[in-house]
Amino acid sequence: MRPLLAALAASLISFAAAAQAPRITPTGDPSVKNDTIYSLAVPAGSHTDEPYVLLLDDGVVRIEADGRETATYRQVIQIMTQEAAEQWGEHTFRYSSGREKLTINWIRVLKPNGAVISAAPTHEQESLAPVSLDAPVYSDLKLRRVTLGGVAPGTIVDYSVTTETTKPLIPGDILTSWSVQTGVYTRRSRYILDAPESMKPRIEEHHLPFTRQDRVVGGRHIYTWATQDVPKPQPEPLAPDSSYGQSIIIASPRTWGDVAHWYAALSRDRYTTSPAMDAKVVDVVKDARTLTDTLRAVHRWVAQDFRYVSLSLGIGGYQPHLPQSMFDNKYGDCKDKATFFIAALRKLGLTSYPVLLSADGGVDRALPSAHQFDHMIAAVARPGGGYTYVDLTADLAPYGALPPGEAGEFGLVVHPDGTGEEITFPVDSATQNVSRVDIDGALSPDGMFQGKWTRSATGLQQYGLRSSMSRSTQMDSTERARATLAIANAIIQGSKGDSLELFDGRDLSATPKISVVVSDGKMVNDAGGTKILTVPIRDFAVPSVVASLTARGPRKSAIDVGKVWGLHEELEDFEVTLPPGWHARLPKSISESSVFGVYRAQYSQAGRELHVVRSLTGDNGVQPASAMPALIDWLKAMSADDVKYVVLETGS
Repeated sequence: MRPLLAALAASLISFAAAAQAPRITPTGDPSVKNDTIYSLAVPAGSHTDEPYVLLLDDGVVRIEADGRETATYRQVIQIMTQEAAEQWGEHTFRYSSGREKLTINWIRVLKPNGAVISAAPTHEQESLAPVSLDAPVYSDLKLRRVTLGGVAPGTIVDYSVTTETTKPLIPGDILTSWSVQTGVYTRRSRYILDAPESMKPRIEEHHLPFTRQDRVVGGRHIYTWATQDVPKPQPEPLAPDSSYGQSIIIASPRTWGDVAHWYAALSRDRYTTSPAMDAKVVDVVKDARTLTDTLRAVHRWVAQDFRYVSLSLGIGGYQPHLPQSMFDNKYGDCKDKATFFIAALRKLGLTSYPVLLSADGGVDRALPSAHQFDHMIAAVARPGGGYTYVDLTADLAPYGALPPGEAGEFGLVVHPDGTGEEITFPVDSATQNVSRVDIDGALSPDGMFQGKWTRSATGLQQYGLRSSMSRSTQMDSTERARATLAIANAIIQGSKGDSLELFDGRDLSATPKISVVVSDGKMVNDAGGTKILTVPIRDFAVPSVVASLTARGPRKSAIDVGKVWGLHEELEDFEVTLPPGWHARLPKSISESSVFGVYRAQYSQAGRELHVVRSLTGDNGVQPASAMPALIDWLKAMSADDVKYVVLETGS
């Protein structure tokens, strides 16, 4: 490793000038002088907005072409607040017991002058990772928890831990990353990658204001990223996630074809079924009249009749279990369910393939690695070409609908011959993802409302409604009565509710819609001889957001349009029949369109029918920082429609 740049050398950090990456052991790090690190402590009373300050954030990673890895991470933390003392007084290290070895090189508490308060943990315990009862996950992950004594504001916590990967799950596949910005002020940051010279890893650097140092010694390529006084990131509201944050991502030089070939070989013998399973598949589809009926029946069976349990033990984190295992146990994880579904369709003469993806999205297409995937679904081949994608863990998603988070993301379809097909999951338009409220009824001369409230949803907007109705068939009369009254009073305080209509959220063929008949609700009040109608639908005014964006001054970052509202529509429609002779003083209708979305508010009266409609439709994409004034103007125009009341004239 080269000596650091002169600017770093003069800043009290002392890394050794050895050509190779340092070998860090419990005896210490030969490339770092502790006293110079501890002397970087900030003065008391400074950085009052920080719970703690990182005096050193350090990573030294040695990788081999076959996927073996030794990673040592060290942090030296200056505690500023009592909350930080509680946070850093307990620490948990994680590792996979089946393929990794964890060594805590040291963990100690010191005074700013380097005097040791506690040289070792006061308590230490190792255990298996806890298992959630809601979504059980079984793995070989172990936790080593330590408790430190003497941690208090003004002290320093210094720890170093090494994790050695001795048995790579995916031979030759490496994916590692480093964040230079940590979320708090960092005095010194260093990351060293030690790789075989012949390996040529793929490296992505994001927003780095400094240059890395490279050196080749003894057949090893040493990459060093080192900098000082790193501020905590200050992302602007609505900025794309990729527009800020100093970071590094490193992957082995593989292709998506390599990943597909690996998974195809891993799962090739995993589609075998049994006579009992085959007989059940035939029974499941016995009432189907069309191909679509058949697919929906198998999908519902696998998605809802088998519990989700993650089984990530060793290679089991990637290799599915045999369908018979899931059939017998009545549970499986995402890869088990997708494999089971594919095997069932094969028995029916239908073609389907596994699709690898990330459950949270964000796969970097430029860095092929199986480590970017943590989820699997199925792609059903359509007779006319193309695929219908099915997530078998999304038990409330109808056949052909993807759950939130997957639309527009990257996926890898794996064919039996080992070839891969890079795809992008389809994205519905905003008008296909609609949440709608309708209130229709009539007013009596004394201002009482009687009518019906209905909520419905389509596309991605349906899942919240389906989830709330997932146990609707189990509601008893008391629960239904409470729900009816709660809905009615949410519309008009003091009103009565009746005739509650629900749907079974788990019935994937059911239209997501609920309704209540509302009566005896006082919607019109007299105010000094004037009749005032309370508009029972929401407005979309956001004056606080406008004020916040305006106060920030000139914009630097681009604008993520999807974060403004999102690719969906909310529509609220209120129609009421007024008593004879009543007329409304209609507020001004508004229609405001922009690259960020469309807002409409319409106020009209035809005969005795008063009609109020409000809708907000979002969009996606990225706009430049220069579009911020246009966004503010659009939000201001939308916020001008803050009509909560309508004046009614009775004609008397």
